Amino acid sequence: MSKNKKTNSNEQFEIYKFEKSKVLFLPFIDDVHISAGFPSPADDYSEKKLDLNEYLIKHPEATFFIRVKGNSMVNAGIHSADILIVDRALTPQNNNIIIAILDGEFLVKRIKIIDDEIYLMPENDDYEPIKINKNMDFEIWGVVTYVIHKV
Repeated sequence: MSKNKKTNSNEQFEIYKFEKSKVLFLPFIDDVHISAGFPSPADDYSEKKLDLNEYLIKHPEATFFIRVKGNSMVNAGIHSADILIVDRALTPQNNNIIIAILDGEFLVKRIKIIDDEIYLMPENDDYEPIKINKNMDFEIWGVVTYVIHKV
């Protein structure tokens, strides 16, 4: 293990339970192709309504919002102060980004299963992967489904 790399990400989380108290339909333009190059007139679009709760939340009773504090996942597009949507009803799959509890500490990492061994992989070269062993108190808390951050 390299001495300049960190194994503990020092991430901290604020966890919020999902509560659908109000349906809010926002305008949603679905049939216009947005160009990142030259502008195109969008006169022939139809406006629909989109409820972000319906679009982003598949299991309301098992969904939480978590604010990240830390930078171990920046190469996956997860930055400090981003909000993660976490679904605890999903079964984690290899390569999913998960929230785990490791020895009493919440972590966000990519799970890798190699030869029946579990690794928690950071997405930042300043951090080392964590190999889970039987002496660790380890639990997968939920699967990250979406990341919300300002651009």
